[in-house]
Amino acid sequence: MANTDLTGAESSNAGLIGEDAVPVESTAGGVDPEEYQHLLEDYSHLAPPSRHEVLEGRVLKISGSEVFIDVGYKSDGVAPLAQFQDLNGNVTVRAGDVVQVMVESGQTSEGYVHLSHEKASRVKIWDNLEKALQEQLTLSGRVLGRVKGGLSVDVGVRAFMPGSQVDVRPIRNVDQFIGQDIPVKIVKLNRKRGNVVVSRKLAAQEEVDARKTVTLENLHENSIVSGTVKNLTEYGAFIDLGGIDGLLHVTDISYGRVTHPAEVLHVGDEITVQVLKYDPAKERVSLGMKQLAPDPWEGAPERYPIQSKVVGRVVSVTDYGAFVELEPGVEGLIHISEMTWSRRMKHPSKVVKPGDTVESVVLEVNVKERRISLGLKQLEANPWTTVDQRYSVGSVVEGRVRNMTEFGAFIEIEEGIDGLVHISDLSWTKRVKHPSEILRKGSIVQAVILSIDAGHKRLSLGIKQLQPDAWETWFQGHHVNDIVHGKVLRLTGFGAFVELAEGVEGLCHFSEVPGWSGRKSEPPPLHPGEEMDFMIIRMSEAERKIGLSLKAQVDAQERSRLDAYQKRAAAVSAGLEDILPRKEQA
Repeated sequence: MANTDLTGAESSNAGLIGEDAVPVESTAGGVDPEEYQHLLEDYSHLAPPSRHEVLEGRVLKISGSEVFIDVGYKSDGVAPLAQFQDLNGNVTVRAGDVVQVMVESGQTSEGYVHLSHEKASRVKIWDNLEKALQEQLTLSGRVLGRVKGGLSVDVGVRAFMPGSQVDVRPIRNVDQFIGQDIPVKIVKLNRKRGNVVVSRKLAAQEEVDARKTVTLENLHENSIVSGTVKNLTEYGAFIDLGGIDGLLHVTDISYGRVTHPAEVLHVGDEITVQVLKYDPAKERVSLGMKQLAPDPWEGAPERYPIQSKVVGRVVSVTDYGAFVELEPGVEGLIHISEMTWSRRMKHPSKVVKPGDTVESVVLEVNVKERRISLGLKQLEANPWTTVDQRYSVGSVVEGRVRNMTEFGAFIEIEEGIDGLVHISDLSWTKRVKHPSEILRKGSIVQAVILSIDAGHKRLSLGIKQLQPDAWETWFQGHHVNDIVHGKVLRLTGFGAFVELAEGVEGLCHFSEVPGWSGRKSEPPPLHPGEEMDFMIIRMSEAERKIGLSLKAQVDAQERSRLDAYQKRAAAVSAGLEDILPRKEQA
C-alpha cells in the first residue's frame, strides 16, 4: 500500500521541473504536512469560492437572459440578466464591467457556476450600513412614504425614521419629504432581523453645526451677510444665516411703512442684511435690511420747506389725525386740528380715508424725531382773519348750537366761526343753572354779538340781549318808598324773596315784618305763595338788588289813615265836612 502511494506521488511529480517540483519523501512516513499545506495554498485559486463570500468578477458577455462573468474560478459563472436591469428594464452593465456577485449552489448543465448579483449587493449594503453606524457617516436615503410613527426611508434596505427624528425642530407636515432624497444617519441596526433606524435630525444638526462654526467666525456688528428667509411673523422675519438664525424686525425691513413682513419677503428668499446687534453669549442676532439703503430723512428739510405744498397718499387714519406718505420712508401727520377751520370735526375719517391722494401744506419738519407736520385747512383762507370786517358788535346773527358746557353754549355762525353764549347771557329773568334749560343741541337760534376778538379767535354772543332788560325797565318805573305788590317765592333763614315782576325779585328781611320777635323757635312770619304790598326801602340798579319792607308799608298805611282821620276831624270842626272829597270821607 505504501509503495502504491509513493508510486503515485512520484508519478504526479513527473511533469514538474525545478521550483514547481514537489519533493518526495523517500521514507515510509509519506509527504511532509507543512509541504502539503504550501501545495494547497499554491493551488487555492482553483478551489470553488465560498457561498458567503462577495466576489468581484468581470463581465464576459451578455447572452439572452444571462450575464456571463469571470470570477477567477476554473469555470466561469452566470447570473440572471434581470439582476442588472433598472426599473425601466434598461441593462446597467456591459462586457468588461467589474461587478460584485456571490456563488449560488449548483452548476448549470454546461458547467457554469450559478452567481447572484442581488445577494452580493444586499450583503454589501449591510456592510456599508454597519460601517456608517460605527463611523457615524451620513448616508443619502429616499423617503418612500409615511408609516405609523414616522417615515419609511430607502437606504439600500427599507429603514424606519421616527417622527421625532425628521428635523431639528418639530414639523407638523412630514408628508413634504415623501419622494425626496434626504441625508440621514444610522442610529440603530440589527442585521439578523433586518431592522434599520435612521435620523435626518442628526444629519441636519451636524450640517447646521458645521455651518454655524463658519458663520460665527465671520459674524460681527455692522457686517454684511446673506441669509435665507426661514419664517415670517407679525413682528419680523427669521433669517437663516448658516446654522444660526437672526431676527429682522418689521421696522428694519424698509424705511417705508410695512404692516407685515409678508408684504416684502417670502419664505425661501435669499436676502442681504446688516448685523445691527450680536450677543455671542446668547447667540442673538438683530438684523436690518433698510440700513443698506440711503436714509430718506437726510435732506428732508430741503425737499420739504416750510409752507410748501406737497402731495401724498394717506396710509392710515387715527383718532387724532391722518398719516400721509410723501415718499417711501417719509410720512407726515395731518393733525385733526389742522384739517379744517371748523371746530366741529369729530373724526379725521370724515375728511380723508386710507388710499386717498391729498394735497397739504408743510407746517414743521423735525429730522431728529422724524416728524413732519402737515395741514389741510391752510389751503383755504382763515375765516377769523376777516371776521371783524364781516360782523359788528350789536348785530344779530343766526347759528346752530354746536356744543354745551356748564358755563355756556357754543354756536357756530359759519364754517370755522364759533361764538360763546355765556350762561349769564341766556336770560334776563331766569336763574339758569345749565344751558340745556334754554337751548337744545343742534337747534338754530339767533344771538347778538357782544364782542369780537379775532386775534384770540373769540366771539361773545348773547341771547337775552334780543329782548329788553326787565330789570332796567323796572328800575326806570320805581323809586324808594314806592308801594309795590309782590308774591313770596321762597324763604331763607334771614328773609323772603318776593317776585315783583317776571324775572324781578326783591328781598324782605324778617326784621322788616311787623310782629316777629326774631327767635328761631318762632315760625317764619311769611309763607311762599302769599301776595301783599311792600314798600321799597332800598334800590341798587348796578347790583340788581331791591330791599322791601312789610313793616314800612304797614306804617305808611297807618300814617295815611291817621292823616285822613286828622283831616276829617279838622274839617268837621271847621264845618267843612260837606265840601271834603268823597274819598277822604270814606
